[in-house]
Amino acid sequence: METRLEKLKALEAKLKVAMEYADNKTLAALARQYRETLREIEELESEKEDTDEISAILARREADGEPGAVRKSRA
Repeated sequence: METRLEKLKALEAKLKVAMEYADNKTLAALARQYRETLREIEELESEKEDTDEISAILARREADGEPGAVRKSRA
């Protein structure tokens, strides 16, 4: 199974090729997606270098849009 980082790198490669053959109308949208993809790749690669496990977990949860709290409600 591919990791998120591997999928993003594959998307980066596809976007590069698509931008080479894109017309002016679609180039802007592709370039925007390319920049966003590069930003996500950089974030994930910097997480791998992080030695603090708790910070890495919190960063991953934030990137996925999950709340920081573990419990949703108390019974």
